[in-house]
Amino acid sequence: MILKNIDLINFRLHINTQLQFSDKLNYIVGGNGQGKTTILEAIYYLCTTKSLNFSSDSEAVNFDKQFFNITGNFRDLTNNIVKIQYQADQNKKFIYVDDKQIYQASAVIGKFPVVTLIQADHYITFGAPSERRKFVDSVISQASEAYLKILIDYNKTLRQRSSLLSQIKETNNKNLYGQLNAWTETLIITGTEIIKHRIDFVERFNEYLKTSYNKVMPGKETPDIQYDYLNGSDKDTIEEKFRENINEVKDAELKRGINLTGPHRDDFRFFINDLELKKYGSQGQHKTFQIALRYGQFFYLKDTLGKTPIFLMDDIFGELDASRVKRISAFLKEIGQAFITLTDYSNFDHITKSDNDLLMKVENGIVKYAQ
Repeated sequence: MILKNIDLINFRLHINTQLQFSDKLNYIVGGNGQGKTTILEAIYYLCTTKSLNFSSDSEAVNFDKQFFNITGNFRDLTNNIVKIQYQADQNKKFIYVDDKQIYQASAVIGKFPVVTLIQADHYITFGAPSERRKFVDSVISQASEAYLKILIDYNKTLRQRSSLLSQIKETNNKNLYGQLNAWTETLIITGTEIIKHRIDFVERFNEYLKTSYNKVMPGKETPDIQYDYLNGSDKDTIEEKFRENINEVKDAELKRGINLTGPHRDDFRFFINDLELKKYGSQGQHKTFQIALRYGQFFYLKDTLGKTPIFLMDDIFGELDASRVKRISAFLKEIGQAFITLTDYSNFDHITKSDNDLLMKVENGIVKYAQ
């Protein structure tokens, strides 16, 4: 899959920007706050309908403007034109694919697969379990429409059940127990499916992770992901174990008014040479692991979906030593189309640029093509 061009209107610093892209590597160079990352954010909007940095849609509107438009032309087996519009006065976002309005973001996710390698990936290996769950769920959701639907249903069930638990805590209304039991049953069924999907994913994804890690750090270290769920129950007894856990924490849930067990509380543990990364990993190992996760995601999605994702990399090279930059730059040649932001291209002589690659310079929302 290739993104041929993009048009930005009133999107942050970009008042009226029209860009044509290379099918290979697109280097976007500019200082901080000049609008280079905004181009990545716009591409991410087209692929997911959401902001790259999880900011609100209203924050992306150019100062003193009342709307933004993002339009992109994707080429795969067919051409697709995707348009994202946001109206500030309505605080509403409109999504169109080939001029047909789409009313649910889930209908777009996975259709235009995208992989991001950004500085916030730091939190995947260093941060809380929620960051690792977010990474895993985002990868599986792009690869599996069924998983995305189950995940959406599970999160709705969590909210409903949480609301009931809170009401029971406040009112001690025994009449609500019947509703709680019904939501608990739905939680167990959908939660069991989520756990099974995650188990299958980790088992398969570990091979992609190892291959990608070896590209960045050849032959020196072996990475691994382990999934911690329901106190490590067997895959064939997940539903049974889930029911046991629910019963064990029932009184505590009623007392505290919150959901205390389920896949929304699971964790994924990262290892290098059988040592847990979070406890024993160096800064360099963390960064290499983060990069390998994203490269692994790229090839996993490519094989699973049968289409090549778009790869977005935001100011990554500046944090790496020259040897890693050289290997990652060489690895990029296997990717296809990628968009890479840099603060200063002249400082990266070890980054290779071919005649098919494109170099753009961004200053105050104005883009100029360079040789």
